[in-house]
Amino acid sequence: ALSMPLAALAYPSMLGLNKVTTDEGRVIAQTEWGPLTEADRDFVVKVRAAGLWEYPLGQMAIEKGTTPEVVNAGEHLVDGHAALDASCRKIATLLNITLPNTASPQQEGFVTTIASKSGKEFDSELVNTMRMTHGSIFSTVAKIRATTKNTLIRQLANQANEIVLDHITVLEDTGLVNFEQTLHMQTSP
Repeated sequence: ALSMPLAALAYPSMLGLNKVTTDEGRVIAQTEWGPLTEADRDFVVKVRAAGLWEYPLGQMAIEKGTTPEVVNAGEHLVDGHAALDASCRKIATLLNITLPNTASPQQEGFVTTIASKSGKEFDSELVNTMRMTHGSIFSTVAKIRATTKNTLIRQLANQANEIVLDHITVLEDTGLVNFEQTLHMQTSP
C-alpha cells in the first residue's frame, strides 16, 4: 500500500508535463519576479497535485482517526494543504502555469485504499503513508528553495518547507510511524 504514493508523485508527468529537456534549470519564461525554470514550474504543479489527495486524507483523519493525535494530524494536513493550494492558485495565475484540478486515477485509488481501512489499521496506514510522502518531498522543497531565482517560487518553497516539516512532526507525534519501513520506502528507487 505504501507504494501507491510513488505513483501519486508521478502525477505531473501524467498531465503531459513531460520535460522537453533534462535541464531543470532551463528558463521557460522571464517574469517580473525572476526567471521561471522547468523545475520551478514542476514544483508548483507537484505542490498542487499533492494537495488533491492529501487534503481529503486529512479530512478522513479528522473523521475516522481513533486518537487525538491522528485527528490533530488530520487538522494540520487540511489547514496546511488549504494554505498551499491558495498559494499555488495565486502563483499559477501570475506565472501562467496550468494546474491540475482533479486527482489522478492513481491518487484516487490511493485515497480509496486508505478510506477502506478502519480503526487502528486506518490510523497506521494513513500516518505511515503520509510520513513517507512528506519525508520524500522534503528534500525537493529544499532544493527548489536553494536554487530558484524566482521570488514567487521562493515564497512558495518557504511556505511548503514550514508546512511539510509541521506535517512530518505531527505525524511522528502520533507514535505510529514505523521508521524502518517508512525510511526504506523514502529512499528506495
